[in-house]
Amino acid sequence: MKCLSTDNARALLQQLEQLPALPRPVLGHTESLPNQAIGLPHRHPWVQLSYAERGVVTVETADARYLAPPSLAVWIPPGLEHSVRLGSKTRIRSLYIAADALPARGCQVLDISPLLRELIVAFSHFPVEYDDAGAEGRLVRVLLDQLAAAPSRALLLPWPRDPRLQPLCRQLAAQPDCALPLGHFSAQLGLSDKTLSRAFRMDTGMSFRQWRQRCRLLAALPLLEQGERITDVALACGYDSLSAFIAAFRALLGRTPGDYLQQG
Repeated sequence: MKCLSTDNARALLQQLEQLPALPRPVLGHTESLPNQAIGLPHRHPWVQLSYAERGVVTVETADARYLAPPSLAVWIPPGLEHSVRLGSKTRIRSLYIAADALPARGCQVLDISPLLRELIVAFSHFPVEYDDAGAEGRLVRVLLDQLAAAPSRALLLPWPRDPRLQPLCRQLAAQPDCALPLGHFSAQLGLSDKTLSRAFRMDTGMSFRQWRQRCRLLAALPLLEQGERITDVALACGYDSLSAFIAAFRALLGRTPGDYLQQG
């Protein structure tokens, strides 16, 4: 994953702190602040739409990890602390949006339709102070209408708040091919399988099996982006059956890994 160096990120955050308000309802020129990935935790008083024209964007918050390939984007609400990382081949076309320009919504992954994609890419070439009363402003209003109507997708990995579960989840996220069963972790924590399962569902809204499968599938996206063979990605993410990996991938993303690579 790539992002700005710590020194550059701090310098950019200082620039953000000196920006009391956006110069227009939307900011997103290819060379402007939204199109720099800041890996340090930070927050700002406007919406950020983290979108990759190519590759994968990863957004981390205290509550979850969100991933977005080119057909999706991460909506980050004002005031939410987050960090952003990019895959090695990622090209971002992110936006900052005034907080009052669209209805409020929580941090989530949004569907980016072909029309919305073209609007975002076209807008990325507008000057920072575009003509809000002319053709550029009309395009922005269509862009905002399309964003307001964009449905959300469940492409996130919730992080538990329970301190007993946090090391377990971080281990599984770092080692998606880990095949250790639930019983191994419950014994490690001195809990029964039933107690650990209940704690997992209460804290993440998912069963242990569902959470681990989501973790593995999200880990697959950057590997596919890097050009790894689908079979190798399946093995690296803990699947001993290629057909099982393809079926799980299709259930989450609505397409097979092969279709994903072709469309990417």
